[in-house]
Amino acid sequence: MELFQNKDIKEVIEIAIREDVGSGDHSSLACIPSDKQGKAYCIAKQAGVIAGIELAAYIFKRIDPSLQFLPLKQDGEKIAVGDRIFEIKGSDISILTAERLVLNFMQRLSGIATQSQQISELLKDYHTTVLDTRKTTPGMRLLEKWAVKLGGCQNHRIGLYDMIMLKDNHIDFAGGITKAIEKTQQYLQFKGLNLPIEVETRNMEEVKEVIKIGKINRIMLDNFSPELLAEAITLIDKKFETEASGGITLANIQAYAASGVDFISVGALTHSAERIDLSMQVEN
Repeated sequence: MELFQNKDIKEVIEIAIREDVGSGDHSSLACIPSDKQGKAYCIAKQAGVIAGIELAAYIFKRIDPSLQFLPLKQDGEKIAVGDRIFEIKGSDISILTAERLVLNFMQRLSGIATQSQQISELLKDYHTTVLDTRKTTPGMRLLEKWAVKLGGCQNHRIGLYDMIMLKDNHIDFAGGITKAIEKTQQYLQFKGLNLPIEVETRNMEEVKEVIKIGKINRIMLDNFSPELLAEAITLIDKKFETEASGGITLANIQAYAASGVDFISVGALTHSAERIDLSMQVEN
């Protein structure tokens, strides 16, 4: 998995190891012979979409290169209660030392992938693409956005550096939409940057102002009702990409997609995903 070549991901794993293992797994070291070998497996206690199998293999090998890891499922695969996800053989102490690290990552990422799959399934017959946001766990953004894609939804910008997004506070601080867009164009020209520009709008008057100014790529329609959203989409008339955000749930997302909007951004994809229950069990 190319993701594990990223130095930021490697550092997150190192931080997790330092945080959990510290000076050593004294519980295991105290009561298990150092040369004892065994086998354990990860089992699903809840249905969903599994994510983090390759990450688990990486962590086990990082703890003890002699451990033997056997994947029984693939990242992105649907799992049922009772499914075995992977097997791990080798030093009992090493397996126990890595156990919680592996489960913490996999449960979190599998929860995100599962919710992403549920949402993408709801919109499979619509034109709309569902995007995540920057509402991620600090340090975990690349992993969480990877899990979103495993489930079938897509990534918005990665951070503040790869796209211009003029939100309500930017607009208010800048003195209005027109000034915010003009200053942004001047900034990009001065810096020699070629970044897409998205502008948040809060009502139809702001939508009209953005259409008149132009010089942007996407209009975000924030906290619009499905009916008002459809009206705005008609007014924009494909001159710019459109994105709906705010107040969108599993219960109403199809009504928003029916407006013809290009994108719907859902912060809950990452910030509110429930963990999938997984367990490690020793094979006797």
